[in-house]
Amino acid sequence: TTEMANREEAEIQISELDLLSSMFPHEEEFAVTDQLALAELKHYVENESAEVPSSKVQFILNVKTEVPNGSMVEFSMACALPFKYPTVLPEITVRSSLLSRSQRILLNSDLKTYLMQNFRGEPCMLSVREWVKDHAAAYIDKDLPSSSMTASDATQSDVTMFTRLWIYSHHIYNKQKRKNIIDWAKELSLSGFCMPGKPGVVCVEGLQSSCEEFWSRVRRLTWKRILIRHREDVSLEGGGNAEIQKQRKFPTLEEKCFDAHGARGNHMDLGQLYHFLEEKGCADIFQMYFGVEGH
Repeated sequence: TTEMANREEAEIQISELDLLSSMFPHEEEFAVTDQLALAELKHYVENESAEVPSSKVQFILNVKTEVPNGSMVEFSMACALPFKYPTVLPEITVRSSLLSRSQRILLNSDLKTYLMQNFRGEPCMLSVREWVKDHAAAYIDKDLPSSSMTASDATQSDVTMFTRLWIYSHHIYNKQKRKNIIDWAKELSLSGFCMPGKPGVVCVEGLQSSCEEFWSRVRRLTWKRILIRHREDVSLEGGGNAEIQKQRKFPTLEEKCFDAHGARGNHMDLGQLYHFLEEKGCADIFQMYFGVEGH
């Protein structure tokens, strides 16, 4: 259930924080800045009846590293773990008094790319700390012509992301859930499709923030099992509406029923699903879902 997944994620967060505090016992290396959120998280893990924590655990990791001329520089990583971490990525901002604004923006945008390319569902704070230790110093010497860093470039660090989520559920029969899926997708301007039955398949695509909002709503409903089987992220240069439309593989979000068979008429014809995905240029997804080559 979602509840179990939540507790599992919360437990992973606590054990990762314990590991960090044992590796970096000194306040100047590792410090939890929001003790209340941490207490809430622990309480949630230990008590069946506890409410889902209301705020993210936040902490600072400081990394000292040597720069080419031999002197030591400190980088400070301000980190927040969203409640769904490690299913979703941590939020991290690296700062140093020696970085110019444009160097800092570039460093943080490269760090975000590293995160997106390497982590899905794994605790990653130690790897990220290593990455900062190994790479951050190089940004201090990066010559970024200040003239080219105009205001528009600075906001470009929040590049618009287009996301496609492929969600797998043990089954989707419930009419209300099916209605929610379609209504929420409309409300959030997402396209894709929903295949009810057993298994249930939902694909949504659109702005990253809208996909994440959709997922956070859907996973709060009660499910026997639901997970993101695959996620695609594409950064959009212009970020305008035309760019988004160009990325879409589905015009709208619709429910797809492929000739049902089985006692309750609930087992979909997966061969038809395969052909439908193939038409949309998504045939490789079939194997991710079902672990077999489609045909």
